[in-house]
Amino acid sequence: MEPAQHSASTQHLPWFLTAPGQSDTLMAFTAIVVFAAVLALGLIFFRLHSLPERLGHKKLQFEIVAVLGLLSLFTHVHAFWVAGLLLALIDLPDFQTPLKRMASSLEKLSEEKAPPEIAPVPLPAPPQPEPGA
Repeated sequence: MEPAQHSASTQHLPWFLTAPGQSDTLMAFTAIVVFAAVLALGLIFFRLHSLPERLGHKKLQFEIVAVLGLLSLFTHVHAFWVAGLLLALIDLPDFQTPLKRMASSLEKLSEEKAPPEIAPVPLPAPPQPEPGA
């Protein structure tokens, strides 16, 4: 049995109006689309937010960029994210390798002309108090 139509309504009702007791398919579809859109936008946001970490390759540079990204994420200060992105895009010169090579060369040089081992001089024992004093 089809429910009776209200006397104040028009003869042709839009397709999205549901009869009493029926499920609202448009609302269910809209809820699914909104949930998928929020999930997709969240994934895009986090993917974009991790862009500086994916660009920074060197160990020290990566750690600094990762800290700036976390600061930006938790404080909502976008300057940290921009600084991390700029730091990831700039190729920093490698100062560590030449310094390590210099240090290893100096170690080799110092081992060749090492001074003779000098035995440590024993310190005198502290004076013991006299038993009767």
